[in-house]
Amino acid sequence: MQRKLRLRKREDFSRIYRNGKSFANSQFVVYWTRQHKAEPFRLGVSASKKIGNAVVRNRMRRLVKEIVRHQTDRIAEQLDFIIIVRKPAVGLGLKELEKSMLHVLKRAGLMKQNR
Repeated sequence: MQRKLRLRKREDFSRIYRNGKSFANSQFVVYWTRQHKAEPFRLGVSASKKIGNAVVRNRMRRLVKEIVRHQTDRIAEQLDFIIIVRKPAVGLGLKELEKSMLHVLKRAGLMKQNR
């Protein structure tokens, strides 16, 4: 995941949580808002201590970023969004995680329309 595509500032996270919309399934929660200065989009990943120790949290963050990196061309533009990892996602493999994440992004309306 390129550095310019990441959300890192607390103010950005707070703005999205406060003003954004959300959608969830059992493995992920996604909060999003439109942002015109976001080139294609910007992503933030959150994994709380509830899902495991630092090794588990960092692994989940890396997997989420990798899934989004592979789907960059399919995700709508001018978005800021945050993906929150839930505990049931920890036991899943990469394919199941990808399927679940694509499901939550499609239901939230963050995927480009096929033409």
